Amino acid sequence: MDPESLALDIRRYFGNFLGRDRHCHSAHYPYQALVLALRDRLMERWKNTSYAYEAQDAKHAYYLSLEFLMGRALNNALLNLGMGETTDAALRNLGLDLEELIDVEHDAGLGNGGLGRLAACFLDSCATLQLPVVGYGIRYAYGMFRQHIEGSRQVEEPDHWLRDGHPWELERPEHTHRVRYYGRTERHTDTRGRVHVSWVDGHDVLAVPYDVAVPGYRNGTVNTLRLWSSAATDEFDLGEFNSGSYPESVASKNAAENITMVLYPNDASENGKELRLRQQYFLASASLQDILARWLQNHGEDFSRFAEKNCFQLNDTHPSCAVPELMRLLMDEHGLEWEEAWNITSRTMAYTNHTLLPEALEKWSVRLFGQLLPRLLEIVYEINARFLAEVARRWPGDNGRLARMSLIEEGDDPQVRMAYLAIVGSFSVNGVAELHSDLLKQGLFHDFYELWPGKFNNKTNGVTQRRWLAAANPELGRLIDARIGTGWVTRLDELRGLAALVDDADFRQQWRAAKRANKARLAALVKRDCEVDFDPDALFDVQVKRIHEYKRQLLNILHVIHLYARIKSGGVGDWTPRCVLIGGKAAPGYFMAKRIITLICKVAEVVNTDSDMAGRLKVAFLPNYRVSAMEIIAPGTDLSEQISTAGKEASGTGNMKFMMNGAVTIGTLDGANIEIREEVGDDNFFLFGLTAEEVEATRHSYDPNLLIEADPDLKRVMTLIESGHFNQFEPGLFDPVIHAIRSPHDPWLVAADFRAYVNAQDRAAAAYRDGDRWTRMSILNTACSGKFSTDRTMQEYNAEIWKLAPVAASGG
Repeated sequence: MDPESLALDIRRYFGNFLGRDRHCHSAHYPYQALVLALRDRLMERWKNTSYAYEAQDAKHAYYLSLEFLMGRALNNALLNLGMGETTDAALRNLGLDLEELIDVEHDAGLGNGGLGRLAACFLDSCATLQLPVVGYGIRYAYGMFRQHIEGSRQVEEPDHWLRDGHPWELERPEHTHRVRYYGRTERHTDTRGRVHVSWVDGHDVLAVPYDVAVPGYRNGTVNTLRLWSSAATDEFDLGEFNSGSYPESVASKNAAENITMVLYPNDASENGKELRLRQQYFLASASLQDILARWLQNHGEDFSRFAEKNCFQLNDTHPSCAVPELMRLLMDEHGLEWEEAWNITSRTMAYTNHTLLPEALEKWSVRLFGQLLPRLLEIVYEINARFLAEVARRWPGDNGRLARMSLIEEGDDPQVRMAYLAIVGSFSVNGVAELHSDLLKQGLFHDFYELWPGKFNNKTNGVTQRRWLAAANPELGRLIDARIGTGWVTRLDELRGLAALVDDADFRQQWRAAKRANKARLAALVKRDCEVDFDPDALFDVQVKRIHEYKRQLLNILHVIHLYARIKSGGVGDWTPRCVLIGGKAAPGYFMAKRIITLICKVAEVVNTDSDMAGRLKVAFLPNYRVSAMEIIAPGTDLSEQISTAGKEASGTGNMKFMMNGAVTIGTLDGANIEIREEVGDDNFFLFGLTAEEVEATRHSYDPNLLIEADPDLKRVMTLIESGHFNQFEPGLFDPVIHAIRSPHDPWLVAADFRAYVNAQDRAAAAYRDGDRWTRMSILNTACSGKFSTDRTMQEYNAEIWKLAPVAASGG
């Protein structure tokens, strides 16, 4: 672990393993050599952790997630291993720069946004808490697309993050499993009269595992993230090849590899839907086979204690196939009767819901499901029949309730309701913020809550402070260490000690200096990626997240237009210079989200080229928002935009990252914003907008055109957009956006919240002009962020759902 030994290993890997010499000037190979040397140091701890779990026959939890947005691994590994200074010294001895090597690493973009990043934070906390938790996901060859802006429009490019290899992973071909699709089922009766079902004539693919180490914070524990890659059972059809049919000879290979080719294929087409379902089943089947194989190795065919020793956490609805797949494996492969298999399944599955949008609760056509997974559809129908019998016993004759709760939605094209399948098959169902969990019980899942109130619980999300404060914001981290010690890195509630320092003028000055240094770093990123100059002394107003109408980037840009109009009309008294940064990706098939990006970019062009705006207002759209960018953005942000329509955001985790780094939130009473405000107090949070109850009440009589006419500021903003001021050479470009704002059926109620939003922004601008007041608010936001650590979240999952015993690894 000393610099000399590390330097020796780096040199050895660079010269011997990678075959490079002094003429190699690429930073890629020194980066790979460094990773391999660090992986050696993880390996011993990794094996010792596994041995410790095995020696104690530890109960395990398995986190099944179709997304893991891990970002870059190097900086996080250095922090958790405590090897930052050692590595820096070793590299200096070799004439290398650590920061340059960190920048070589590609983001592992195996996620779409908050869901996948949450999964990554969860794994970090589980390892730090020494909980026996294994993550299971998919090793997509192409992660979330790379986004760039051409002509103010989003253009998607493939993100082949594996093109230079991934030295952190370890291929484990000895744990390969077969996953079956298509085919049919056969039944036969044995001599004892038992019916056995076989799934035959299917198309098999191989699931090959790649393991990634997940180190805990300086405790010797290294847990595992296992990612599955698909491969064909045979490389190609030799008969087809010999007959000259070259494309056909490799068709099955290509079809198999396509399963794990792309994160979130566009499911607008039937082929896209089928591929998505194939991915979901691939994850569930490979992971469950893997877990059962490990059980058989240690316990044989005795499943009597399986439920005591295993728990499966389904991260959103995507892995719901795990419910019927575990039933299939236990019955068809291991000979258990239905009741015994169901007893195990329903005691081991736990389901986390992450959305309040009904359209995001996945449904699959019965026709497609039965064609692709014939045996699973049979099991789903049997689960449904037994479940509906239970509902009928509770509410005799209530056919409406039976239809509402059925796992099969009847109609011209019957659908399998995957969220309902997850609820029925799980012993625990949780939301991810207090409001979200309450709304699930009152709305989407009310029938199920009435049947099983004890199943439902809340687990408010968090983020890991090790990545999002200690690693991402070392400047602030050092200041906190010097004043209250380092315990906050594993016990985030110790940040409460900062509250006592808000009246210390010297501390406030140091805090401002750290914040300004971070803002300068963010300004450099904006200059490089957007070619826009941000002044670090201005208010940095930031909204970065997936582009979606419910997240209301549109409301944000309407406020920017309002500020532009104020400046143009001379209303610049008591002006607060402001730099507005918006970033995020729109799903490739999401027309309105893409048009909102175009509006943001067009407004930015007008604002940034108008001399009247100089020193007062700048706007930038940051392309290709990603984890490594957020590690710069969060520390440099003053005002955190969390402005979703109340009742639509399940939780949010960006709000927590910003808060932890001393940003002040402007937001609605939605998701975890409510709990953030409870922690920090109303004086340190800029609240606006309708509540979830008011949103529902407003829908029945919503008339945005009356609101627009009654508000001169909103009317002026709409006039600027409708006049084509921001699209002079593309008439009609923003007609869909205008129509959406003016529609009485706008589900996001943009016009309804505009005035309250502008007023809250005015309060934020006034607060920022008082430097001492803003610094106090910033300090208190960090001080009150202790609740929002995934360490706390994981402790709650464990205490109330998983019930694992922490296991200390030997030789740490």
